[in-house]
Amino acid sequence: MDAALCAFDADGVVTHWNREAERMLGWTQEEAVGRQGLAGWAVRAADAEEVESRLLGAMKSPGRQVHEFALLTKDGGRVLVRVQSSGVTGADGSPMGVYCAFSEVHAQIDLERSIALSEALLEDASWGVVLVDADLRPTVVNSYAARSFRVPARAALLGRPLGELLEEGMEELEGALQYVLGEGPPTEPAELWVTIRAPQQDEEHAESGEPHRGEKSEKSGTSGCAGGVDADGGRAGSRRRCWRSGFLRLASPLAEEPVPLGVAWLFQDITGSKQAERDAARLRFRDGQLHRATRAAGECEDPLEAARLHLDFALAGFADHALLDVAPEPLAAQPSDAVLPLSPLPQPRLVRAAQTPTGGPARAPVIEPGTRTGIPVAYPEGHPALQAYQRCGSVRAGAGAGRAPENWARTRKWPEGTVYGLCAVLRSRGRTLGVVTFLRDTGRRPFDRADADHAEQVAAHVAAAVDLADLPRRVARPDAPGLR
Repeated sequence: MDAALCAFDADGVVTHWNREAERMLGWTQEEAVGRQGLAGWAVRAADAEEVESRLLGAMKSPGRQVHEFALLTKDGGRVLVRVQSSGVTGADGSPMGVYCAFSEVHAQIDLERSIALSEALLEDASWGVVLVDADLRPTVVNSYAARSFRVPARAALLGRPLGELLEEGMEELEGALQYVLGEGPPTEPAELWVTIRAPQQDEEHAESGEPHRGEKSEKSGTSGCAGGVDADGGRAGSRRRCWRSGFLRLASPLAEEPVPLGVAWLFQDITGSKQAERDAARLRFRDGQLHRATRAAGECEDPLEAARLHLDFALAGFADHALLDVAPEPLAAQPSDAVLPLSPLPQPRLVRAAQTPTGGPARAPVIEPGTRTGIPVAYPEGHPALQAYQRCGSVRAGAGAGRAPENWARTRKWPEGTVYGLCAVLRSRGRTLGVVTFLRDTGRRPFDRADADHAEQVAAHVAAAVDLADLPRRVARPDAPGLR
């Protein structure tokens, strides 16, 4: 046995003494078996009466008794042990003796501490714990992990391939687990982005977006991805999560050579903090771009060139395409305390003033941008740009599920490959001058509220340049001289 074992008969004579007891105390089996009690050799004479009474008392008590006391070693030392004693009865129920298993207290405490740690990790830990076997299937999970994987019970995870639970990030996670099995744990925690597989009904696209202040969403489009959450994830309710993960290789402590039993994967959801870091970095970049655009635009003699410059700077990391449309007859100026009409205004005519970038045959406009001709863009009724102009607010639109992106973009007179649009109105001196539209291609996430805020900031700068260029007047009167 791994534990030391001794036994006494009903008279207190030692009848059994195993090798672990011999190793621990130094007394051999021949020296121990046959002795009357423990007094004078294994226990101090002053303590012998109390110790023997407690041990032999187990013959008259049901179950196991646990005691702690000091035993003497053969060389005169003392060892504090924890003893579990259990009585032995004969066929007629009479007491026949007692068995005692004992081990050093510190070893027992270490074992109990390890067991308590395991139980705490697998029950009450504030981070996820998943033990996977050599086939990378979960064998033990705690409550935190079950909630993170969005399963109703811990048992629902056991034995299932992780690929059934994760929609994205599975290959990277399996690679990390295989690395730990083969090479050992990494020196630093890893931050893994995964997408939790959701029920089919959660994957349907919403047919309309959520307004952003004065913002409206096109009825025929969508402003988000699955479940109404943007595709870059990380927000409350999103299926895309960032888990800070640590890995430990598990090996059997009882084998002569280390035998891998699997991997312990500990993780914590840090999606909120990572998203905050990303948002802060994005905001710093956008503020920097606005600052650079403002300084560069100040050197432009032509206000329209300044407007194009603002659009060029805004595209970096934000959108793939930008369109500038102006109205020949802008809404009349109103007093500062006036309230915009609640009912939509009549549908305006918008003329393409600028488009950036202009490269690529598939993106070439049908009519080259320019306000001299005064020919309006053939936007259909209910177009997002017209909605933005009529309602004096931002409008987000998306191709949505079940629609062909190329047909959706072609219908809206947008470049081929467009799947998301954001239209921001141009307001200056109390007048609505036009609309600026930002477009994103496939592979990009939908526009969100933060994007709408940034688009409105850019639109404010562009509107000032358009107002200075007096483009509406030049559209209404193509023969009007320039502002040189």
